[in-house]
Amino acid sequence: MSLADALEGKEYVIKDILTDDEELNAFLFSLGCYSGENITVVTRRKKNLTVSIKDARYSIDIQLASAIIVE
Repeated sequence: MSLADALEGKEYVIKDILTDDEELNAFLFSLGCYSGENITVVTRRKKNLTVSIKDARYSIDIQLASAIIVE
């Protein structure tokens, strides 16, 4: 399931990042968004999500959330 389909308030484990953009992969890694890390959707809006990773909150768009596979 992608992060775009995740429920608010539930903690998930990142399984994979589906992107061919190495720069984007490096950016997400610097935020702590990588395989095996916990992630929680804090709030959901039409075009973006606020997520919590390692006690920090980030706003990501729905397209990026679709590339983050969680379980």
